[in-house]
Amino acid sequence: MQKIRISAVKYANTYPFIFGLINSRIEEKAIIETDHPADCARKLINGTADIGLIPVGALPMLKEYYLIGDYCIGAKNNVRTVMLLSNTKLEDIRSIYLDYRSRTSVNLVKVLAKNYWKRDFIWKNTSEEFDFVNLSAGEGVVLIGDQCFEFENNYSVHVDLAREWIDFTGLPFVFACWTSNKKLDDVFIEEFNAALSTGVRNIDAVVEKFGHTGTITGEELRQYLTENIDYSFDMDKKEGLELFLDLLGNL
Repeated sequence: MQKIRISAVKYANTYPFIFGLINSRIEEKAIIETDHPADCARKLINGTADIGLIPVGALPMLKEYYLIGDYCIGAKNNVRTVMLLSNTKLEDIRSIYLDYRSRTSVNLVKVLAKNYWKRDFIWKNTSEEFDFVNLSAGEGVVLIGDQCFEFENNYSVHVDLAREWIDFTGLPFVFACWTSNKKLDDVFIEEFNAALSTGVRNIDAVVEKFGHTGTITGEELRQYLTENIDYSFDMDKKEGLELFLDLLGNL
């Protein structure tokens, strides 16, 4: 049987999922790779992956998709790793650099600008060579992932985009969800979901395995995984996701 190709995000918020997948029998049936969020989406769009933990902002780009499993990368509070950072107050920012690694975060800041902040910004794209630390007055940068912990001390203004969404809508936000680009066998999906559950239910073991490397380590990693990230793909998150996609369609 041909193995299922899975693309997962390479950031700390995905550690529980990776832990569950590698401590299950899924590896016998799947090839698991880790990528930047935008690359997870690209692989699902071009068919080089069958399942991806993809930024929800990329869902409209798929001709066909199926949301699978009971888990996602979501937030019911400050997320800490999707930030608008600046040394200028939000009301005085004129231009915003957009992290090239995630379509969802780029779209989220644009949705908030239009519908919540009622602001027009000059949007500027970035690339792998972009200097995310040194900005001029009047500039901000949307930064995602573990680098937020690394670079946040370089900035005096920290705008948590999950917090802004929650204040705006009263709903949690979904940053990425497990998505397939084709119908998959129900038995495999059940096994896949069970593997994800293993990681989400064993955060202490996840921290023990992954908490000695990377940008976020030790107790800080534990707090991040338990207080900032909410993994349950529940009804409130599905409602928040539907609203986001509606607002995104109106940009």
